[in-house]
Amino acid sequence: MNKRTSLHRQSAAQRRGAISVLAAFMSVLVLGMVAFAVDVGYVLSTKQELQRTADATALAACWDYAKSLSTGASAGDAMSAGRATAVTYAHNNVVANVQPTIDQNTSNSSTGDLVFGQVPDIYASNPSLNTTNPTVFNAVRVKIRRDSTLNGKTPYFFAKVFGLSGQDLDAEATAAFVRNISGFKAPSNGTNLDVLPYALDLDTWNALLAGNASDQWRWNAATKTITSGSDGILEANLFPQGTGSPGNRGTVDIGGSNNSTADIARQIVSGISASDLATYGGKLEFDSHGELPLNGDTGISAGVKDELASIMGKPRLIPIFSKVVGPGNNATYTIVHWAGIRIMEVKLTGAMSQKRVIVQPAPMVIPGAIASTTTTSSYAYTPVVLVK
Repeated sequence: MNKRTSLHRQSAAQRRGAISVLAAFMSVLVLGMVAFAVDVGYVLSTKQELQRTADATALAACWDYAKSLSTGASAGDAMSAGRATAVTYAHNNVVANVQPTIDQNTSNSSTGDLVFGQVPDIYASNPSLNTTNPTVFNAVRVKIRRDSTLNGKTPYFFAKVFGLSGQDLDAEATAAFVRNISGFKAPSNGTNLDVLPYALDLDTWNALLAGNASDQWRWNAATKTITSGSDGILEANLFPQGTGSPGNRGTVDIGGSNNSTADIARQIVSGISASDLATYGGKLEFDSHGELPLNGDTGISAGVKDELASIMGKPRLIPIFSKVVGPGNNATYTIVHWAGIRIMEVKLTGAMSQKRVIVQPAPMVIPGAIASTTTTSSYAYTPVVLVK
């Protein structure tokens, strides 16, 4: 073998060796890229699942918190109900094969994972959560975590080769509702507002809430039926024997200065329409003094007893008035509050002293509500929405 041939063979061997080294390097590089892609994809998928779970948990906790408030629970009891719901929903929404545990934060620390507070403006682009005054809380913020202290890190698969075990992840969501309503505008979805054109006096409503009333009817939430007997919720007569206005029994005109019986019947069954609200510029709302004047009508007519009976048990909103001046159709009611109720009994025939429309407080969700910074409503809430 001559020297030239030997050198050629060595050069070829070196080239093959270099190619082998390069191929091995490329294999490792490709494997690393695949590993990176798989791990990153898994992390992103887990992050999405965390957000989904946070959203669902915040909405559910806020709904149950609002529901508890609407039935007269204290702020503390309502928050306890919301926390219990949060635990259940977090656990039931699996995140990367793990049923998340949530820190309940019973002290309600503002830095906790489950925080109740007040969102002053649920329509703000970046709403803040104030935890100072529990009596005005209307929101729940939830953080779902997968880290070394709770639920475990999100694991890596291929990156473990490089000594990396996993990544800490979390997701937050805030759900809120309006709990003090100053008025209404037409809902954006085109539906009507379940507001009855009948006003109850403030003294009667306050006495009812204070426990100075009777309890003769029972509402069964499971069967949606009404029977005689006590259910622990007191009742009042929406057909008062005297409002302070001769010839008037609490009927108010919403949508016109002299609603006919047909108008009132329509509003009882179908609610207040956008056309009705157009009379007031598209919305019914308290002024800067917390008042809304509404014209009176001649009273609850026996001609609408069937319509009233048809909505028995269904939540409706009624206006509460502080005073009324003038007789009959010339009466003017000063509305100062809104209240959620359900009709339990209707009797509009016979002697005047025997006529009655019995109602009890009932929580209701109503769209199109305008938020108030003071207590202007009872048993009435907007739908719970995600605000952050």
